Order: sequence, then structure tokens, then C-alpha cells
Amino acid sequence: MTEIPEHLRKRAEEARQKAAAKKAAEGGAAPAAEPAAAPAAAEPEAAPTGGGDTGKIPAHLLERSKAAKARKAGGAEAPAAAAAVATAAVGAVATAAPPPTATGPAGHTQRLLTVVKAGSIQDVKAAPQDKVHVWPHLLAIEFVAALVVLVFTLIFSVFVNAPLLELANINETPNPSKAPWYFLGLQELLTMFHPMVAGVTIPGMGIFLLILAPYIDRNPSNKPEDRKFAISVFTVQMMYWAVLVIIGSFFRGPGFNFVAPWSAGLFFEL
Repeated sequence: MTEIPEHLRKRAEEARQKAAAKKAAEGGAAPAAEPAAAPAAAEPEAAPTGGGDTGKIPAHLLERSKAAKARKAGGAEAPAAAAAVATAAVGAVATAAPPPTATGPAGHTQRLLTVVKAGSIQDVKAAPQDKVHVWPHLLAIEFVAALVVLVFTLIFSVFVNAPLLELANINETPNPSKAPWYFLGLQELLTMFHPMVAGVTIPGMGIFLLILAPYIDRNPSNKPEDRKFAISVFTVQMMYWAVLVIIGSFFRGPGFNFVAPWSAGLFFEL
């Protein structure tokens, strides 16, 4: 049997004290020389047994229970005294209004919800999920975005002229000879490191770190404040590459030497 919770024990004890105080104040509502009936009268833990809408124990059942306890203890009670005790007990129950409990054969009391587990009365059919299918949710959005970029490029090419440079002269090498802007970061690394380090080792380490980022930071949240590691890695690499491109575009002059664009001029073409 499950033990009575502590808060129910305290409430039952308070109900007993209130019943005893009420009997003492009434002064003669019940005979004083009834030691066997007094403890039984201060037991409000019995649960309602279908006694109507009031939720109280029927008086005849309570009287019969008190008489049986008195006979078991070896004392004899008068019917009038038992009725008076039953009336006082019912009044104490109505005044204290303790939570309904049930009394077992061995005198144990327990609540119904302490016996019935929550899992047996709560049936969750499906757990909510925050996932969607790739098709059509993701691919539809990507297809629309690709169409938007294509239309923008088409309109831009109609209204904006992008002239080509003059024909190449094999007898004259342009100085400085710069790669396209998206490769200027690599060209800038080639001025500082060995080609193997600048072209393979450093870019490979950066790409490998970006590949490992989602396996190191496994937080499923989409909030930036919860993804500090992944955002930090991506931001550092983007800023590193952007600085190299800016230096190669605006701060490199003839011979790919370092120059100040505000004094030596701008050696950069799209």
C-alpha cells in the first residue's frame, strides 16, 4: 500500500485538533468519560461512500463503526452516547473538510491518484516534431530563389554595359597582373607562404573546419545566441578571406607590391 503523503497527514492532524477544540468549547456535547469513543470520533479520514451530494459519511454507518470499535476495545456504549459522538464527528468533518481518503482493511489510508500512475491515464498518441520534408518545402523555396536571381541577372545585363578589355598583347604583360577578385585571397597568400601552404594547406584546413562545425556544435536551435561556436567559426573565416581580398584589390600595385591607394592610385579592375 502507498503511504499517506505528508501534507495529508498534517491536514488530518489539524482536523483532529479542531474537532477536539470544538468539543471542549461546547462543554457537554459528548460525555467526558468515554475514552474509547473519543479517538474514534476524531477520525475524519474516512472517504465518502456515496452519501449524496454533501460528500459526508452516513450517520448510521459511522455509528455502527464506532460501536464495533468500542466492543472490540472491551467497552460498552449507550446508543444515545454513540449517536451524540456520531453527530459531533459529522460536524467536525463538515467543519474541517479534509480531502477525501479511503480506509483499507488494515487501517491504511491512501489517495486514488497515488495508486493510479499518470502514465496509465494519459495517452499521448504522437509527439510533436519540428521537421519538414525536403520536397516540397525546401526545394520549392530554392527553385523560386533561383528564378528570382536569374530574372535579376537578365534585367541587369540588359540595362548595364559590361565592356571587355582590349585584345591581349603577347609582347606586353600587364603590371600588376592580378587574378579575378574572388581569387585575390589566394594570390595574396602566395606572396606570404610557399605555394603548397598557400594553395592547399591553409584553404584545406579552413574547409575541413567548416565541415566539422555541425558535428562539433550539435545544438538544434536556430537562434544565433544558441549557436555561438558555429557562427564564430564562419565569421572568422569570412573576415579572414575578406581582408585578404581587400588587400589584394586595393593595396597591391605594380609588381604586386604594397601601395597606398590614396597616394599611388588604384590598381584594380573588374
